[in-house]
Amino acid sequence: MAGVTVFAPGRVNLIGEHTDYSGGLVLPVAIDLGVTVRGREDASAIRLRSEAFGETVELGCDGSPAGTLDGWARYASAVAVLLDRHGRPRVGFDGVIESTVPVGAGLSSSAALDVAVGVALCHSAGFELPPLELAHLAREAELLAVGVPCGLMDPATALLARHGHALLLDCGTEEYRHVPLPPGIAIVVLDSGVRHALEHSGYATRRAELERGLAALGDRRPTDVTPAEAERAAKAAGVDQIAARRLRHVVSENERVRRCVAALERPGGADLDALGALLREGHESLRDDFEVSTPELDLLVELAYEHGAAAARMTGGGFGGSIVALVEAGASASFAESVTGAYTERSGRSGRSYVCAAVDGAAQAG
Repeated sequence: MAGVTVFAPGRVNLIGEHTDYSGGLVLPVAIDLGVTVRGREDASAIRLRSEAFGETVELGCDGSPAGTLDGWARYASAVAVLLDRHGRPRVGFDGVIESTVPVGAGLSSSAALDVAVGVALCHSAGFELPPLELAHLAREAELLAVGVPCGLMDPATALLARHGHALLLDCGTEEYRHVPLPPGIAIVVLDSGVRHALEHSGYATRRAELERGLAALGDRRPTDVTPAEAERAAKAAGVDQIAARRLRHVVSENERVRRCVAALERPGGADLDALGALLREGHESLRDDFEVSTPELDLLVELAYEHGAAAARMTGGGFGGSIVALVEAGASASFAESVTGAYTERSGRSGRSYVCAAVDGAAQAG
């Protein structure tokens, strides 16, 4: 058969952080940093070589490994195993993996890998899954590979995103639509240089704390209550203060997503002042109520606003990683350089910056 090339984008989340795994609202954008898989059908095995790590993993046609796997190979194997369980024919594949997504920067490098491998393996076997079904499989692969109970946002964005738009996704109902981004505004990612791995961070702890708070709502979804209602329910149920703060973040964050969409879709043009206030408020909630920010991320947000960003906040799971800033396109390169330089001077760390475009979800390139 002819070869296949698949590109799956990373993502930056504009607003809606730590809401996906409670069935909440998110507003991510797929970016032009991503994972590419190139290869062709092979009769005997699934072989994947990572150019970044100089490693090759060989799996059975059912995805089963010959021995213990580490790092990126765990994700690749998990995707192949789950596709086999979903009925993919046991066809081998010989491919190479390349990535432009910095690992641990909060840009969903693992979901991009899962989706790129998944789409390539499906194509090589003439096997199709609906995009949301493949997104669920990729989410399950994260749990199987490293034991992290991730939400649906990352793989769904890598599959469903549209050029020039953000993706408004209700992770409870799985309804989604595309929200146009304002013309003339660039997405700038500023990487703190503080690395995290979700399986070794406080991610699972935060999720467990949130579950205690969510229990106070009974059958109500966190998207369907106001912050005041959530506070009353938490008090009535005797929820501990930590869990109550986690709940307050999620409920208020869902409301911020709605307000951000309204600001982006304002008749006559996006309301950048409102976006700036909402993203700042979201960052403060992640810092104070959900406690997943770091001093480096806080500094980057402060510097972004000081250097003229229309809006900025941390993005991703936290405990390190990056912030996202919305900046006038013509000034984006000088903005990125100035903020990165100021960050290095004040923190002693070498940060990096990426001026990104909003792109389509995973597609076969040839």
